[in-house]
Amino acid sequence: MHVMTRIATAARLVLYALFFGLIVGPHVLSLRYGRGGLAGRLPMLLHRVFLRLFSVRVIQSGTPPRAGEGALVLANHVSWLDIIVLGGLRPLSFVAKSEIAGWPVIGTLARLQRTVFIDRARRGATATVNSMIGERLAAGELVVLFAEGTTGDGLRLLPFRSSLVGAAREALTDGTGGLARIRLQPVALAYTGRSGLPLTRVERPEIAWYGDMELAPHLDLFARRGPIDLHVVWGAPIAFEPGTDRKVATAQAEAAVRQSLRDALAGRVTGVQGARAAEATDRQTGREGADVSAPGIAAV
Repeated sequence: MHVMTRIATAARLVLYALFFGLIVGPHVLSLRYGRGGLAGRLPMLLHRVFLRLFSVRVIQSGTPPRAGEGALVLANHVSWLDIIVLGGLRPLSFVAKSEIAGWPVIGTLARLQRTVFIDRARRGATATVNSMIGERLAAGELVVLFAEGTTGDGLRLLPFRSSLVGAAREALTDGTGGLARIRLQPVALAYTGRSGLPLTRVERPEIAWYGDMELAPHLDLFARRGPIDLHVVWGAPIAFEPGTDRKVATAQAEAAVRQSLRDALAGRVTGVQGARAAEATDRQTGREGADVSAPGIAAV
């Protein structure tokens, strides 16, 4: 069984590498010659292939932003897998520490996703990054900020940092945007099951990547284990206006994510699962305020 598992894992990795090679060229060209719809959707397609190959079953609920609405997404952070999951749902970009750019595989994926890298050791880095994020928000893009500033075990939420939430104010003061408010979007990522059973505390470190865990062994362990169930909960949006206190808004987002995380881990949230989640999000991008929740959907 162990040998067969290794062979199956290797086959999935080869298939993903082949697809990755097919996608990278067109994506780089789309970024160089105009960041249109293709540049946003190619990484999304790449992430969806990864999720399907490695049996990551995404359950989605709540109300994501409508198409063309800029939003600063404030999410909890559990694993490197979070990037692939969120990137497979919507065209978006991330904010990440500069060290990630040099990581194998994940660094490449981050660059393809137009990640905004921040050098925490450089003075003035926050202001520069806030300006870059603000421009994207004003242009109607989604930008994901893992507001804890690090990864956790997926059970407890660390305090949200408010410094980069100042990017929402940058978007409002950008003269080209003409915006009255920016949407702060709380999102909870809850890893709830493995191989069709509730995830135990013993199994959680096989998914959550935190502390001093090394990346390569964690990737290997992930690839050899069974299917993962993950719930993505889009919380109620928070309006960020010129007079909004960023620390208060950040605290509101933190409270919303904490409650959604508790509810999802306790099984109190239902939604659209697997490929249906991605399809529901695709349909929603053409409608305002559509709710992707749908109880009673079977696994795919």
